[in-house]
Amino acid sequence: MKKAKKEKKQKPEKEEKDKKIVITEFIGDNILSENSDESRELYNQGRYGTLLDNGRVQLSLIESLYLLEKNRIEIFKSKTKKMDFDELSKKAKKLEPNFWIRYCVFKDMRNRGYIIKTALKFGADFRVYDRGVKPGEDHAKWVVFPVYEGNTLTWHEFAAKNRVAHSTRKRLLIGVVDEENCVSYWESRWLRP
Repeated sequence: MKKAKKEKKQKPEKEEKDKKIVITEFIGDNILSENSDESRELYNQGRYGTLLDNGRVQLSLIESLYLLEKNRIEIFKSKTKKMDFDELSKKAKKLEPNFWIRYCVFKDMRNRGYIIKTALKFGADFRVYDRGVKPGEDHAKWVVFPVYEGNTLTWHEFAAKNRVAHSTRKRLLIGVVDEENCVSYWESRWLRP
């Protein structure tokens, strides 16, 4: 019986090793993948980034940091120099306001098995698809607003966020990030009495 347990533990590790690392490059403020089957597979399986007409995948800074942390991509800033997690994190914090709080929510949702994409056109930080649903197959279930636990929202700000969710026919999730980077979610929706 002990032997069977060892085999089960080894199999997922082998599958992780079999996943090929996608090569990307940092150009301007964008991260672009190589034109390869692996990069298209990354898009097709997890819906990371946007598939471009030239076969490359354009990743957001948040997606790139997550994939870098998971050892799924390598980011080159020149032909021979790679970016590490700390360097990309530092650069992203300068480029995007509230980046780390947003990253904590993104990472938590992805680790829970949800596909999470930007929702700028909806007036939110992210849209989240239910487990097993990919963008294009169905609509997102939630819009998510990441906030730090020490920050405050006025009733006006909260109502505005709720209005965005309601008008897009999605549920509102507030992702509250604490000092340890742990995330708690609060769902709000309109009810008819």
